[in-house]
Amino acid sequence: MLSLTCKTAIKAVIYLATKMESGEKAGIREIATFINASEHTVGKMLQTLVKEDVINSMKGPNGGFFITAKQKNQSLLKIIHAIDGTEIFQECGLGLSKCSATHPCPIHNDYKVVRDGFKHMCLQKKVSDLLEPVNDGLAYLMG
Repeated sequence: MLSLTCKTAIKAVIYLATKMESGEKAGIREIATFINASEHTVGKMLQTLVKEDVINSMKGPNGGFFITAKQKNQSLLKIIHAIDGTEIFQECGLGLSKCSATHPCPIHNDYKVVRDGFKHMCLQKKVSDLLEPVNDGLAYLMG
C-alpha cells in the first residue's frame, strides 16, 4: 500500500524524533545509515518533507535535519500525504483504474475495509506514538 519511499520517510521522521529531546540535528548520511536506506533516496525524500513542513532543516556547520515538538505530534497521515499523496487511500487493491462500489474488482469490499482501517490508524497515530516503543527498545527502525 505504501511506497518504499514513504516507508523510508516514516522511519526517517521517527529517527529525527528520537533526537528531538537532545536538540541534535542529523545529516543525510547518518539518517540513511541508521534506517538502512540509499543516501540518494533519503536526500530527495527529506527535501520533500521539509517542503511539506513535516520536518525542518538548517544549513551550515551545525546544520542538519530536525523535528520540532509540534511536528512530533503530527499524524502519520501527514507524512504519507507528503510522499505518496492522498490518492493512496482511494486506490484499488488490484490496481484497477475503474474500481468502485458500483464497478468493483474481486477484492474490492474486503480491501476497502483494510484500506479504510489503515487510514484511520494513520490519522490516529502520531509520530510521538511511534517513537515511544523505539525509545523503549520494543520496536526497531531497521531490520
